[in-house]
Amino acid sequence: MNARATFPELDDIDETFVPQTEAELHLALKSWRWRIFSGKLYKIMTKADDDVDDAGAVMPFIPNSAQAQFIENMHYRNIILKARQLGFTTVIAILWLDHALFVADQRVGIIAHTLDDATVIFRDKVRFAYHNLPDAIRAKFPIKSETASTLHFDHNNSAIRVATSMRSGTIHRLHVSELGKLGAKFPEKAKEIVTGSLPAVPKTGIAIIESTAEGRSGEFYNMATRAEAIAQSKGGEKLAKSEWKFHFFPWWRDPGYTANPDVVPVAPVDHQYFDEIEANAGCKITLPQRAWYVSKRENDFAGDGEKMWQEMPSTSDECWQKSTEGTFLAPQLARARIEGRITRIQPVTQSLVHTFWDIGAGDGTGIWLMQQVGTQHRFLRYIEGWGEGYAHYVNIMRETGWVFGVHHLPHDADQTRQMAHKVGAPVEMLRELAPDWTFTIVPRVQTIQHGIDLMRGKFQEAWFDEEGCREGLEHLSLYRKKWNARLGVWSHEPEKLEGHSEAADALRQWAQGYDPSIISGPTRPRRRNRPAGGMWV
Repeated sequence: MNARATFPELDDIDETFVPQTEAELHLALKSWRWRIFSGKLYKIMTKADDDVDDAGAVMPFIPNSAQAQFIENMHYRNIILKARQLGFTTVIAILWLDHALFVADQRVGIIAHTLDDATVIFRDKVRFAYHNLPDAIRAKFPIKSETASTLHFDHNNSAIRVATSMRSGTIHRLHVSELGKLGAKFPEKAKEIVTGSLPAVPKTGIAIIESTAEGRSGEFYNMATRAEAIAQSKGGEKLAKSEWKFHFFPWWRDPGYTANPDVVPVAPVDHQYFDEIEANAGCKITLPQRAWYVSKRENDFAGDGEKMWQEMPSTSDECWQKSTEGTFLAPQLARARIEGRITRIQPVTQSLVHTFWDIGAGDGTGIWLMQQVGTQHRFLRYIEGWGEGYAHYVNIMRETGWVFGVHHLPHDADQTRQMAHKVGAPVEMLRELAPDWTFTIVPRVQTIQHGIDLMRGKFQEAWFDEEGCREGLEHLSLYRKKWNARLGVWSHEPEKLEGHSEAADALRQWAQGYDPSIISGPTRPRRRNRPAGGMWV
């Protein structure tokens, strides 16, 4: 469906028409295309960080290329995954205001992820556009009532409002802004919107959900990936009204995102990244565009490639490589990808493989398998499971045929606990199963935050096989802090209930306890070589 089919009031008067008389103006106002694209009717207020000479100026609204592309391809149900600063909240606010002004008995809504954001959207986009209409035209559309969140028009009984949720009545046009951010911090509220507000839009109404990505979980992730899968399966086939249409807008589609490559050097590893994007997306990324991206990443995001994937994605797949705000290892994983340290890795024959364990009682067990080659700590595989005995993991590792060095266990591995089938200390059970293996217990750190800091600092030495470690890397990307809803901040305590902590806790044993200077072979080390503070068992 295109915009002409979506909007029945659309006619053939285009945006280049310049009315000279009252009669011609009256005719032009009947044209939806003229109202939206001409720049003669609506005005917007630019932001201080927009690329304009007079920051904060009042400008005629004319859709940019991304906005125009979306308008022309709008469906009844729309999911927009996007880069920042493309102006989708602005264009949708203008579309919704226009609909309320020119179509009778309509209820139009915008949902923001916080009350403050809803207030700003209404004040700076909806009310601003209405009160800056030409005086003669605004007089044709008098207000029946106006509040800090609602405009109710007297001439046609239509209304537009903003809120953090909308459940009652029919909503003919609904925009949900930044559902990803809302779902990351307030997952229950996001579910309420999906189950309560969206069903209020009739089949012939229009709903738009737009957001930057916020990790591989939550309502926005679920809806966006499902919509993209539908689009891929149907190809060019027409969508049903109830099906969500997927729209993706990467940063490189904006022609204004350029910088001087003579001032901003682009490293070979960055050129390799851009070349891969060109090959996969079938696009062309010019040298000035590449310089802009590097400058944006290094200056605005302090070199945090993870943040660039979130805010300025190059592909839709790239959006989901990043974690939500509040994750522990987002910058480290991003840097590893940029530097090519997450790739295909072949094990080195006869070189020792060391392992690092998080041993679960009622929860899961996670194990990283690593070879050191020169200064590179190469993680070849990640193994995990829930409710499995230790024999399960020993058998998996023996099947690799690798030569094992030292198996690093967490500090409580020598403490007796109730296991699935017997009571005992994990290290003693493992010695019974693998008497030819060498185990060491990693000393306990003062606080878990100290251990996490050690892991973050040592991460630059780590390389990962992207296939063998796929599940482990996914867990690391989602290993995050607990959200303190009362204070509205992230705590320093890890979230243990989401199934991602085992991989991180196992990797901490590497950061806290691996010392290559005292590991000489796969045989049992002499006691005089035991690690400081730890013990060989």
